[in-house]
Amino acid sequence: MDNTRVKEVKGEEAVDKDYPLSPVPLTERKSFLSVALVLLGITFFSPTMSTGAQIAVAFTFKQLCWIVIVANLVLGVYVSANCAIGAETGLTSVMLSRYTLGNAGSKWASFLLGGTQIGWYAYVSSYVGMLFATAFNIPEYTTWFTFAWAIIFGVTAFWGYKAMEKVAFVAVPALLILVIYIPILAARSNGGFSALVHAVPTAEMSVATAMTAIVGTFSSMGTQACNWSRFSKTPRSAFWSGFIAFMVGNTIMLVAGVVGGLAYGEPDFIVVMMNMGVIFFALIILTLNVWTTAHAGAYAWGVAGAEVANRSNKTPFLFGGLVIATLLACTGIYAKLISFLVFLGVFIPPLGGVLLGDYVFTYKRHIPALQSVRFKAFRIAPVLAYVVGTVVAYATDRQGIGIPPLFGIIVAALCVPLFNSLMRALKIDDMHVSVNNPR
Repeated sequence: MDNTRVKEVKGEEAVDKDYPLSPVPLTERKSFLSVALVLLGITFFSPTMSTGAQIAVAFTFKQLCWIVIVANLVLGVYVSANCAIGAETGLTSVMLSRYTLGNAGSKWASFLLGGTQIGWYAYVSSYVGMLFATAFNIPEYTTWFTFAWAIIFGVTAFWGYKAMEKVAFVAVPALLILVIYIPILAARSNGGFSALVHAVPTAEMSVATAMTAIVGTFSSMGTQACNWSRFSKTPRSAFWSGFIAFMVGNTIMLVAGVVGGLAYGEPDFIVVMMNMGVIFFALIILTLNVWTTAHAGAYAWGVAGAEVANRSNKTPFLFGGLVIATLLACTGIYAKLISFLVFLGVFIPPLGGVLLGDYVFTYKRHIPALQSVRFKAFRIAPVLAYVVGTVVAYATDRQGIGIPPLFGIIVAALCVPLFNSLMRALKIDDMHVSVNNPR
């Protein structure tokens, strides 16, 4: 690791203890358990079970097994690579995008990543509002519950990583108990696991859409995994923290939703829990768990806003995003989950692919320190690579071919060295200017 990048804020008073515009110092790095639990708190996300339930009713059990495993393997490896880069550099994803897309180009990354997290925050607030209204059998108060929880979730986001860590230490074990209990109860009440294995699909969905939805569940948060993995002490530790969270953790959550969906043939997981008689037991655990992901989303748009304005304090942007997310939450976004996930699964993975490709092929895993670079407005090669990767992901999703998010990641990453070569052939200087060695 280039320690000069990590130590550059030592001896200075950081405006924001979460370092939105600078590397996390080595003295502020966390243990493997701390980072792993924070990331698990993000992926142990109850609406993921809802995604599993919606997918379950469209496929046979055998199909579901390989769809879930393959999609989560793609997600796990992709996010783990991002996590390792975060620990190596100590930087957030949107700050890394300055190196790849340029000072102006990074604003698109900040808008896309931060903006989608506002959408996710609105969704989870709607989810919990619906959960409470259902539990107390007062559907007319859904909007009020949604509004209240949108505000409550936002309060702890102002305390940053430390608050996420504390909530995750409670939420992760609690939800793990629930996701183990739900499949057992569902199987018992519906003729055992053999009946679930032979369940007949009652809806239609393409394999490409299902995989895109699964990857899309955390394509935005996974691309921003650097935001939390940068607190890891080593890249190796960050990689395994990410893999455990996004491969293992997300698989567990989807399987719980799949079993509930197969047992009851119902894509709405709140209805599934009512049918299982665990709505009140689930109420506290699910709310606590959603809290971790809502908090992570708020944190993400906060650091994205700080990057856009080039300010080392994310608090004003947290507040502004919270207002927007709360307004969205009260408009019924709860019903738009799958279409929202497909959108995320098409447009965001290619961005992550470009960041990975540029870090590996262009910078050879050694980016220069922030203070030694005068950033160009745009770098043409990576921008073109992102556009091509997005077009491929969109086209394959529309045609129902393969795994569109994976195609977007791979194509975007491989296009980086290809377009770099094209820039050199055309004698176009597409790299940032070194302050120490200006060109």
